[in-house]
Amino acid sequence: MQISTRSGPRIIAILGPTNTGKTHLAMERMLAHTTGMIGFPLRLLARENYDRAVAKVGKGAVALITGEERILPKTARYYLCTVEAMPLAKQVDFLGVDEIQMCADPERGHVFTDRLLHARGRSETMFMGAETIRPVIRKLVDNVEFDTRARFSTLTYNGSKKIQRLPAQSAIVTFSAQEVYAVAELVRRQKGGAAVVLGALSPRTRNAQVEMFQNGEVEHLIATDAIGMGLNLDLDHVAFAAMHKYDGKFNRSLSATETAQIAGRAGRHMNNGTFGVTGNLTGIDADIIEQIESHEFEPLSKVFWRNSRLEFRSVDALQKSLRRRSSDPTLILAREPVDEIMLEHLAQNEDVARIASAPDRVQLLWEVCQIPDFRNIHTDTHPRLLTSIYRYLAKPGSRLPIDWLGEQVLRLDRYDGDIDQLSSRLAGIRVWTYVSHKHHWLEDANHWQERTRAIEDKLSDVLHERLTQRFVDRRTSVLLKSLKDKSELMSTITANGEVQVEGEFVGRLEGFRFIADETDAAFEGKAIASAARRALTGEIAQRVKQLETDEDDKFSVNGQLDVLWSGAQVGVLKKGDTVLSPEIHVIDSEFFDGPTRERIRTRLQNFINSHIETRLKMLTRLRDCQLSGPIRGLLFQLNEGLGCVPRSELESLVKDLSDDDRKALAKLGVRLGVETVHVLDALKPDPVELRGILWAVARELDELPQLPPAGRTSVPNDRANSKGFYLAAGYMPVGPLAARVDMLERFAALLRQKARENDGKVRPDPDLLSLLGCTVEQAEGVFTALGWRAEVVKVKKTTLEAKEADKKAGEPAKAEAVAGDAAKAEEAPEKAADADGDAKASDTAVEAAAPAEDAKDETKEAAVEAGASEASSDAAAPVETDADGDELVEVKFFVRVDRRKRGGGGAGRGQRGGPRQEARGGKDGAKGKGGNRPNRGGRGDRGGKPGGRNQSAPAKENKINEDSPFAKLKEMLEAKG
Repeated sequence: MQISTRSGPRIIAILGPTNTGKTHLAMERMLAHTTGMIGFPLRLLARENYDRAVAKVGKGAVALITGEERILPKTARYYLCTVEAMPLAKQVDFLGVDEIQMCADPERGHVFTDRLLHARGRSETMFMGAETIRPVIRKLVDNVEFDTRARFSTLTYNGSKKIQRLPAQSAIVTFSAQEVYAVAELVRRQKGGAAVVLGALSPRTRNAQVEMFQNGEVEHLIATDAIGMGLNLDLDHVAFAAMHKYDGKFNRSLSATETAQIAGRAGRHMNNGTFGVTGNLTGIDADIIEQIESHEFEPLSKVFWRNSRLEFRSVDALQKSLRRRSSDPTLILAREPVDEIMLEHLAQNEDVARIASAPDRVQLLWEVCQIPDFRNIHTDTHPRLLTSIYRYLAKPGSRLPIDWLGEQVLRLDRYDGDIDQLSSRLAGIRVWTYVSHKHHWLEDANHWQERTRAIEDKLSDVLHERLTQRFVDRRTSVLLKSLKDKSELMSTITANGEVQVEGEFVGRLEGFRFIADETDAAFEGKAIASAARRALTGEIAQRVKQLETDEDDKFSVNGQLDVLWSGAQVGVLKKGDTVLSPEIHVIDSEFFDGPTRERIRTRLQNFINSHIETRLKMLTRLRDCQLSGPIRGLLFQLNEGLGCVPRSELESLVKDLSDDDRKALAKLGVRLGVETVHVLDALKPDPVELRGILWAVARELDELPQLPPAGRTSVPNDRANSKGFYLAAGYMPVGPLAARVDMLERFAALLRQKARENDGKVRPDPDLLSLLGCTVEQAEGVFTALGWRAEVVKVKKTTLEAKEADKKAGEPAKAEAVAGDAAKAEEAPEKAADADGDAKASDTAVEAAAPAEDAKDETKEAAVEAGASEASSDAAAPVETDADGDELVEVKFFVRVDRRKRGGGGAGRGQRGGPRQEARGGKDGAKGKGGNRPNRGGRGDRGGKPGGRNQSAPAKENKINEDSPFAKLKEMLEAKG
C-alpha cells in the first residue's frame, strides 16, 4: 500500500555513498530552523553531533536523548537522539533520520521503517542514506524530493596484504570480540599497537579508543562493523580480516552493501581511500569489488516492519498485534526482536501472567520488556531481571525498592579484573543507566542517573586503560609521534644509566652500548632503536671525551676478561705477543666510527699496560732486567709462567746457576724451592687475581675459572682445572690438593726434617696437617704425590707411648728454639732464597715453623685422633704380642721412595739407603749422611767403596757458624742422642 503523507511540508531524501557530506548537510539544515530533531543509528553519533551543535548554538539550546543518557535543558530547541529514543510526540520544524537504509536491517530495521512512515517535521523532513533505499522511499512516501550526492573521493580495491605490511592509518575489520582481540594482539607485536572499536564497548570507551587513533598515538584500528555507521575517522585503508558475520541467528556472508558501508570509511573528504583483505583471506568477489568502486548496488525492494498500533487488552492480544503482517509486500514482518523474545519469556511465568491481567499492567509489561539486553549473553539472566523489575512495579503506585536497586548497582561498582570482566560489568551498569531514565519507576531518578552514569564512566575509563595496556605500547606511540615530527628528541640519562626519551624509558646505556628495553615486537624495537640513536649521539661523543681524560682508578678488569670503565664494559682482553702484554678489543657500538674506536682502544691499552706494571711489578722487573746466561732463560720462563713454574721444568737451568745468579734471584724475590720456582710477592691476593686473568687471556678462554679463596693454604684439586691455572694462582697440584706454593715448600721442608728425626719414617702429625690445613687422608695423598710410600710396621705399644710422651714434653723447648732460629733467619733473607739442598736454610727448622695462623685447630685435633686410632688399630681385633709378651700395634709410616730426578741424575739417590734399609729391618742405613747432603749430583753421597752399601764414607767437614740456626739445630740433635 502507498502511505499517504501531507502535501505541505518538504520531504527530501539525501542519498549517496559514504563521505558525501549528508550528515553535515542535515546538521546545517536543522540549525537553520527554529527547532529541530535528528535521529542517529548510534548513541556515539548522537553524542558527537550534540557536541557539534552545542559549539554552535550553546548548551542551553541543545538536548541529547538516548536510551542511556538524557540531557534536557528547559530551553532546548534542538534534539539529537538515537532513532529508538526520538520523542516523536514533540513537534519540531525540522526532522531528520540518518542511515535510513537501515530499514532493511534484520534487527533494528522495523524502528527505522516506522520513522520513515511516521516521523515528520512541521516544515522539513530529511532522510539521509544509501542510494539503495530510493525505490522503497519512493513507494512508501508521497511527495519526496531526491538529492543524489557523489562521493568526495575515490575508493579503490588494492588486494591482499599481510598485517605487517598494512599502511599507516588502516582499519582491520572482523566480526567478533575474540577475533578483534586476537588481531589487536598480533598488530601490537608487529606494528607497535592498535585501537579497538566494538559494538559492546560503551560510547565513552569507544570514543577514547577512536581519539587515540585520531591523535596518531597508534596507526591502526581493529574494529567490527561498528565503524560502518557514520564514525568520522581519518582512515586511508580498510582491510577485511573476515567476510562472514553472525547476525544474531545465522552466520552469513556480508552483502555487497554491508561491505561497501564498512569499506567506505576509508578516505575522508577529498582524500582517496583503499580497501582490501588481510589475514587468511585471499580476496573479495570481483562483482562486489566492482559495485563498491562504482557505488552501484542492487536496489532494496523490501524493508522490515512491525505494527505500531498495539493492543494491550491482554498479553495474548499484545503478542498478536506485534505479529500482525502488513498488506504491503514491501513491508515484511521483522524477525522476532529481543523485546518480543523477552515478552514471550515473561508471559510464560505464572506470576507475571497473573499480574498482567489489565491493560495498564500489560502496557507496563511491554515497557519493561523493551529494556535493552546490553550484555547479550543469551541466558535467562536478563529475563529474570525483567521479571523482578516488573513484579516491583506492578503494585499500585509502586517504585523500584531503593535497597534492592542499590544492591544491584553496588555489585557492578568494581574496577578490578580483566577486559572481559570489565566489559560485563559495563554492560550491566548500562542496563541500570537505561532504567534510571524511567522517572516514573524511581523515587529519585536524578540521583540514580548520576550514580549509574558515574559508575559507567569509571568502568569505561578503566576498560579503555586495560585495552590500551594490552594492545598499545604507550612508549612506542610516543616515540613514533616524535620520530614523525623529526624534531629534536628530549632525552635524559639517569645516574644508573637509564635512558628516557620524551619521558619514556627505552633502555640502558652501559658504557657506549645502548641496551634497548626488552620487547617482543620487532616494530617496537625499531622505534626504540631509532629514537635512542637520535637522542644519544651527542651523549656518546661526550662520554668518549670523558673516558680519555679519566684517571686509571676509573678503570678495572674482571673475571670475564672485560675492561670496565666506571663499572661498564668497554673492552675485552685478547691474547697479545706475551702473557704480560695482552691486547684490547673495544666493545662494538652503533655510535662508533673508526677514529672514535681507535681513540678508545688507545686509552684502554694505556690503562692495561699501567695496571700490569703497577700490580705485577715483581714480574715486570724480571722481564726488564738486563741479565744473561742461564738466569736470563730462567727469568723468561718464570715470566711466561706468571711467577710460578715447577722446579722439574727448570732443573737444567737451576743446575747451571752461579752463586752470583742465585744472589741476583734472591734480590728479585725469586725463590728456588724444591717443588717450584716462584716469586714470593706474586702470591699476594691482588697479584694472584690479575695473574689468573692474564693466564686465561693467554689461553684464549672466555672467562677466568674460580680462583682459590684468598688466605687458603690449600684447596681440593679440581681435575677440571689445569695445572697451569693452579700455578698461575700460586698453587701446585699435589694429589688430592692444590697447595699454595710457599706453604708446600714449608711442608716439604718439615717433612724432610721429621724424616731425619725419625729414622726416615714420617707420620701425618698435626704439625704437618696444620701447614696445608688438610685431613689425614688428604695428607697421605700429598705424601704419595711427593714421592713417599706408606708402610705398616709393628712396634711395641709401650715404646710408642713413651715416644709420644717424650715428644709432648719437648714441644715447648722446641718451639722456643725454632722461634729463635726464625728471628735469626730473617736477618739474612738472601739465604732463604735457595732450597736446592737439604743443608740450605729452606730445609731448616725455620721453614718448618709455619705461621701459627695457618694452623687449624680442627685439623690438629683430627690428626691426633687419627694417630691414636692408628696406634690402637681395630678395637675388635685380637691383641698381638711379641716373644716377650709385649703388646704390638700396627703403625703406618711414610718413607721416601724416589727423589724424582731433576736433570742431574743424583738428586734423589743420597736418601735411598735409609728408608730402604729401614724397610728391610736395618738401622745403620737410615742414618747415613746421604740424605743430608746438598743436591749436587754425583755418587759421593752413597758412601764407602763401590758395592759397599752399608759402609759409611768419612763425613765431609762442614764448619758451622756458631751464631747460625744450623748450630742450634745441631745442638738439638746431639742432645737428643
